[in-house]
Amino acid sequence: MKAVEYAEKANEIFVLSDSFLRIKELIDDETSTIDDIAEVILIDPALSATVLKLANSSFFNYPGKIDTISKAVLVLGITEVYNLVIAYFTTDAFKKIDADAKYLENYWECSVDCALLIKYLGESLRVPNAERLFILGLLHNLGELVVKQFMPEQLAACQPDSAESMPWQLQQQSLGFTFGECTAELLKIWQLPYSLIEPVREQDNDDLSHASDETKLLYLAKRLMWHNSHFPKESLDKFIAKEQLEAFTVDKELVRAAVNYCDLERLAVLSVLKPSSLMIY
Repeated sequence: MKAVEYAEKANEIFVLSDSFLRIKELIDDETSTIDDIAEVILIDPALSATVLKLANSSFFNYPGKIDTISKAVLVLGITEVYNLVIAYFTTDAFKKIDADAKYLENYWECSVDCALLIKYLGESLRVPNAERLFILGLLHNLGELVVKQFMPEQLAACQPDSAESMPWQLQQQSLGFTFGECTAELLKIWQLPYSLIEPVREQDNDDLSHASDETKLLYLAKRLMWHNSHFPKESLDKFIAKEQLEAFTVDKELVRAAVNYCDLERLAVLSVLKPSSLMIY
């Protein structure tokens, strides 16, 4: 089966709710107001609570109290709130997956780490449209959950036991596609923005000469995540070449700062974005 076929099967099980589709319609409609969007978010108490918890967390570091959804949309912006909505409904959709708690704990921790790393790097490098970076990191590897659901016996062959092989290389060898490619197909079926789909699709492409800033940062954040989470004693050079770091204008000091930020914020974000059926911490 191809990546798109797995994504199509996944869409039959992992479905985004009607509330998400309505919010998406409103955000795509230029005549919609903040109150229109807030009203639909308020229909779902769990979604409302998630948006407010994140809006008031150190993740955004807003100096005042955000106590209404309308204020969250006004202060954070429609795009940022839309990203929080995507994050909530995505984790909620995958609560139906057939997987044990330990596996899901590790999966979501790695996804949140990638999200925090790309957010920090993007803001530090002053990348335009940095508000979408967190969601890129969070969603970048949903294809793994798809494979876990439909072909769990293949996952072991896709996980490296040393830093000599990268997971995306093993995925290509074992499955004929990468988790990133499968993720992109699912995001496409869900009709999420192309600005999310393309970086996710290209995240494992070593040729970054024509890549967007978002694609380059996801490429970098993903490799930093793998180094930090799985093989911290190995040299970073095994995951990303010095020449590529220089091309990103990223030095070791910025890498350390990004990892420290990730370590500080991980638990706070996980506690809010955990799938509703799983208590990660």
